[in-house]
Amino acid sequence: MEQHSDTFLANASKALKNSGQAERRDKIGLLAPQIRAAAIHSFDGFDELRQHVKEVRQHSLNNLDYYLSQFEKEAVQNGNQVHFARDSEEFNSLILDICQQHDARRIAKGKSMVTEETGLNSFLQGAGLNVRETDLGEYIVQQAGETPSHIVRPALHKSANDIRELFQQKHDLGARKLDKTSDLVVEARNVLRKDFLQAEVGVIGANALIAENGYSMLVTNEGNGDLCANLPKVLIVCTTIDRVLPRAEDASAMSRLLARSATGQPQSCYTSFYSGPRREGDIDGPLETHFVLLDNERSNILSSDYREILECIRCAACLDHCPIYTSVGGHAYGSIYPGPIGSVLTPLLTSLEQSHLLPNACTSCGRCAEVCPADIPLPDLLRDLRHEEGIKKLSPQRWRYGLKLHAWLARHPPLYQTLTAIGIRILHRLGRKRGRFSRLPFADGWTSQRDFPAPQENTFMQLYKAKMKQNNER
Repeated sequence: MEQHSDTFLANASKALKNSGQAERRDKIGLLAPQIRAAAIHSFDGFDELRQHVKEVRQHSLNNLDYYLSQFEKEAVQNGNQVHFARDSEEFNSLILDICQQHDARRIAKGKSMVTEETGLNSFLQGAGLNVRETDLGEYIVQQAGETPSHIVRPALHKSANDIRELFQQKHDLGARKLDKTSDLVVEARNVLRKDFLQAEVGVIGANALIAENGYSMLVTNEGNGDLCANLPKVLIVCTTIDRVLPRAEDASAMSRLLARSATGQPQSCYTSFYSGPRREGDIDGPLETHFVLLDNERSNILSSDYREILECIRCAACLDHCPIYTSVGGHAYGSIYPGPIGSVLTPLLTSLEQSHLLPNACTSCGRCAEVCPADIPLPDLLRDLRHEEGIKKLSPQRWRYGLKLHAWLARHPPLYQTLTAIGIRILHRLGRKRGRFSRLPFADGWTSQRDFPAPQENTFMQLYKAKMKQNNER
């Protein structure tokens, strides 16, 4: 799927005008950090576990070729077939080929950001296959003909009334009220049941691949992943090459960070490990299992200065704490991966030329780095991308000249202080009656959304020097 965000500013402006969605995002921005904070507070040793998992992830990436080879060997020994895809096109074609080998027409899918990245659904549907998302949020988004707006909560942008109207329109079940949220869940469960039972192929993601035994781990809260994995005759596990970990205990440690950071739970409702196809004596499970592992620029990222972004465990904590994301929502980013993680990852998966606006979608507050369970220095990576943007001259010329002028002034403190003191005094005198400005030259980006407060008469440096002089005279 093509991912670029050249319309981010227009998308963000439009999103800010949608008061209903903005109100829901405000609630998430308020509640999600509190829920996560409570979960972290109740868990002794969170920081120590975070550091341990980071070291494991770094070790895995430093030895990725070894652990991928070990995983492939163990997975094949378990009866799986392992495929490697260089890019989205090869990834999608491999999965279609597996489906066609089995004359499959109905696909039951669990939640997978990787398949969103490659546009698998539309590719398979274009080949005549019926693809059904079975995660409730993904199902809602699919029925609406939209893409996810959040990594963990795909339908975050939808209200209960939106979903009610959508189900009334899409489900031919006659007159019904669906007054309660539970009514919506029950109806979706009943509609999806036949998709689980009729699917010839199940497609799921993986939160981790375990090198020592060739297993995959999947973390869900609905159990739909297990149904997709065990009911169809063929199972396809989709993930990226950077998901591999050395041991099962490493995957378990990561899941303890993931659940608390993503939803505030001590553990997810379902943590499943898949070994391979049904063995003699097993009463259920797929008859054939495939792993399809996607590269799609990960190898290039691994050899770059941005390799730490591959340590992400997809918890979306950075989204929930980001003032940009909670203001404009996921769809504004024009990417499968929104928020701070997407602002770094999307330009690396596509190109900085296509997505250079995203690294600027940042207030430099640093909250993303504070809450990241993988301890990824997201603000540093965003600054590095902005530096590249400047070198490549991708930003508007007026911004580049403005930054150069600011940098030059900052290297001449006396002149900088003099000019800012003059500017502050002028703004103070012009705005002291109302205490604010509704419009200012060169600041329409700010004043189009809010008033600019009139400053105090003196700058901080002037006040500081006056205070120091007063102290010295005593």
